[in-house]
This record gives sequence, C-alpha cells and structure tokens, in this order.
Amino acid sequence: MITETDHWLQIDLRHLAALQAIAVEGSFHRAADRLGYTQSAVSQQIATLERIVGERLIHRPGGPRPISLTEPGQLFLRHAEAILARLHAAQADLATLSSGATGTLRVGTYQSVGRRILPPLMRDFAASWPNVEIRLTESANDEELLPRVEHGELDLTFAILPLPEGPFEAIEVVRDPYVLIVPSGSPLAAAGRTPDLRDLADTPLIGFRQCRSVEQIESRLRERGIEPHIVFRSDDNGTVQALVAAGMGMALVPRLTVEPSDQSIAIVDLDNTVPARRIAIVWHRDRYRSSAACAFIEAARRHCEELARGLDHAVVPE
Repeated sequence: MITETDHWLQIDLRHLAALQAIAVEGSFHRAADRLGYTQSAVSQQIATLERIVGERLIHRPGGPRPISLTEPGQLFLRHAEAILARLHAAQADLATLSSGATGTLRVGTYQSVGRRILPPLMRDFAASWPNVEIRLTESANDEELLPRVEHGELDLTFAILPLPEGPFEAIEVVRDPYVLIVPSGSPLAAAGRTPDLRDLADTPLIGFRQCRSVEQIESRLRERGIEPHIVFRSDDNGTVQALVAAGMGMALVPRLTVEPSDQSIAIVDLDNTVPARRIAIVWHRDRYRSSAACAFIEAARRHCEELARGLDHAVVPE
C-alpha cells in the first residue's frame, strides 16, 4: 500500500533544483541554461513535481509575460532551498573530511610516549588542525594497540619495532636508548664508566610487567648467559623509578621512561651496549590515511627529532 508520504519520496533533487532555478531566473529557458538542461527537460521536471505534490507551483501566464511561483510554489520553494542548502553543506563537509581538515583521528599510545612525546605534539597539531579531534587510547603494551589498528578501531598507534605480523605499515620516529637507573649515590653511578652487561648478573632488577622492548632486552641478556634477577615488575614507570630510589634494586629501562629531575636516582648511560628501543607510528596498510593522519605522523617525526637532541645517544632515523 502506497501512502502519501511514500508518494512524496518520488521527488528528485533535480526537481528541487529546477524549481529554484525558475524562481531565480523567471523563465524556463534561462533556468535550463542555468542548470545545463534543455528547456523541455526543465518543463518535465516541474510537471512531475507538481503531479507528486498535487499543487500547481508555477504560474504560466503565456506569451512574453514572465512566469512566477504560485503561493504553494513559494511555500514549497522555502523547503526546497533548505534541502538543497543542506545537501551543499553535506558536500562541503565530506570534501573537508576527505581533505582531513575536520573529523576524528584515533591514536593509540602508551605511558612514556604519552608523557614525553604527546604533550608538545598535541599542542602544535591542534594549532594547525583545530577542527580535528584527537581521541587517545592508552595501553601498557603496544600488543594491545596493534590489533585495534588491524580491526579499524584506531587510525594510528605508537608501537615498538620490529612489529609482529599483521597488515601494518610504519615509520620509525626515534630510537630511545636504554639506561640503567640506580639509587642516588650508588657505586655503579660513581664509577664513571659504562657498566658491562655482566655487571647486572645477580643484581636485583625492577622490571616492567608488559613491555615488548624490555622482553627483547631480557632475551638479549639470556643470550649472553645472564639470567635477569627480577625482584618486582610494574606497568607504571613512576613505580619502577620509586622502587629503585628506595634501594630495592636497579632498572634497565628506555630513557624516555625516566623522570630526569628525580634527585633520588642516578642515570647510568650504557653507550648503546644494548640496542635502543625503536619507536614508530603504525597504520593499517590497506586503509586510507587522511591528510590529518599524514600531518600527525609528520608532526610526530618532527617533535621526536627535537626530543632526540635532548636524549643522550638518541638517534633520529633517516
């Protein structure tokens, strides 16, 4: 059963555009020129529109006299113009969204990136892309963030290289060197030399509970015949550092995880005795990257370059 509302769904946007053009131009001929149609096509569109709405919308006096809209035509025109305006707004919004100038960018992060890289990055990105909303998702481990990129829940994420298998592409933004943090006044800090990894044998260590990069380092120690003596693990950088300050042990950690102003600990450089942590931004290789996403990646690369200048032995990838 076709209702009156269903009948009105036969109205085409071209019908509305024709009515608007006639209202502006005052003739079928000029309206046709305005729209790029033939005059007969415009006449047919208006006739169809009048049949659908059940009202005469155009007053056709005949002869040289100009045509005009009837009272129902003027009433309907106001609605037609509102509909066409919303359509043009939607077209503009989608064009802007495609250009990346507005919309939402979903970014995954973890503690050390969130504390040391994101604040200046977010401030500068927001100034350049004020209509893009950044939605952050934080996790203790990038292994929880990468599946969200794969499933389309995140547009980008910070992660550690090498990546696990998956539909990922990445750009390395900084190499974060490992350091040893020890209690302030520790003989190891006062020795003035780079410790050998064997100095860590049988040394109580504070470690992270979930961290792929630290797992890589612990595996490297084992390859050298050194079994890490982990006395406590935490996912919180501040907890690891506080326990070191309390004399519970030492910690082999990436420099970005360390609060350098803490006077209760000392930072011992390892001079690349162990490979630096390689931080990257990752995206889904088969999905479209908006201009905003590309701009965020470039801004992150630039800020990491500035950050690396303040980190001993940090490297900006070429």
